[in-house]
Amino acid sequence: MLTPLTFVGDDAALVEALRTGHPGAAAAFYDRHAGHVRLVLRSTLGPDDDLPDLLQEVFIRALNQIGTLRDVDRMGSWLTSIAVFVARAQIRLRARRSRLRVFSPERTRSWQLEQPSSDARRALRQLYAVLDRMPVEQRMAFVLRYIHGMTLAEAAEACETSLATLKRRLARAEKRFPEAARREPALTQWLEDGTRWNTNKKA
Repeated sequence: MLTPLTFVGDDAALVEALRTGHPGAAAAFYDRHAGHVRLVLRSTLGPDDDLPDLLQEVFIRALNQIGTLRDVDRMGSWLTSIAVFVARAQIRLRARRSRLRVFSPERTRSWQLEQPSSDARRALRQLYAVLDRMPVEQRMAFVLRYIHGMTLAEAAEACETSLATLKRRLARAEKRFPEAARREPALTQWLEDGTRWNTNKKA
C-alpha cells in the first residue's frame, strides 16, 4: 500500500506546491484554511444545509485560481473574497428557490416537523430571516461588518469594492436592519439590550 505524500511548509511553500502539483498540497491547503472559510460562510449565510458543498466549492475555486494570488501574506483575505462570492451566489439561489417553493408540500412538512428551539436558536433564525429580506450587497456589508467583525477596509476588500461603496451599502443596511428586526419578537429584546440600535438609550 502506498502512503500519500504529506506537505510540510509555510503558506509561501504551500502556494508553490499547489502550483507545481505536489500530491499532498491540496489536502494541506484545505486542512489549514477550512476553519476560516467555514466561519465566513456561516456568518454570511446563517443556517444552510448546503454549507459542506459550498465549502468545497470555495476550495475548488481557490485551487483553480491559485495562479492569481500575488501576495501570499494576503491568503486569508483572498479566500474570504472567494467565500463571499460563493455566499452571494447562494443567497440569490435561495431567494429564487423560495419564490418557487412557497406553497410546496415539502415546505409545509418541514414546518410541521420542526421542533421547539431555544430562545437563542429562535433569535438566530429570525436574524437571518431579516437578512434574507435585505438586498444582497447591503446584507454582505452588514454581515461582514457586524457579525463577522471585519473592519470597513477588510469588508470592502472581501466584497471586491471600494471603501466608499461599502460605506454606502452599510449605511443603507444600518437603516433597514433595525426597522425590520423590531418586527421580530425574538430580536426586539436583543436590540434594546444593545447600544447601537437601542431607541431608549440616553443621548
